[in-house]
Amino acid sequence: MIDVVAAVVERGDELLVTRRPPGAHLAGLWEFPGGKVQPGETREVALAREIREELDAGVEVGALVFDVTHAYEERTVRLFFYACRLASEPRAVLGQEMRWVPRRSLGALEFPPADAELVRRLSAPG
Repeated sequence: MIDVVAAVVERGDELLVTRRPPGAHLAGLWEFPGGKVQPGETREVALAREIREELDAGVEVGALVFDVTHAYEERTVRLFFYACRLASEPRAVLGQEMRWVPRRSLGALEFPPADAELVRRLSAPG
């Protein structure tokens, strides 16, 4: 079981997403930025570290928005999605693609199966 944290960052009606790089598990799919929780870290500390490493930005980790456990063929992950506010403009420092996507357009991007319910909820009208 792998614990993973991800940031749901909103800017107006847009959400921040990044694309998984070549060679990574689920390469090419879009995701909410974040990563694995390391031993000894809280989920909040892990998410702040991941955002700093991936997007060169400080982050204020807010409330848990959604969590899900998903079994892929090669691993099972527990995903924890937190509402977050960035302290500065993000910059994709690992070469990953990054986009601000309108809520209504989230469903047009291909996300990992574990993200499907959250994407559905975030892109729903109202």
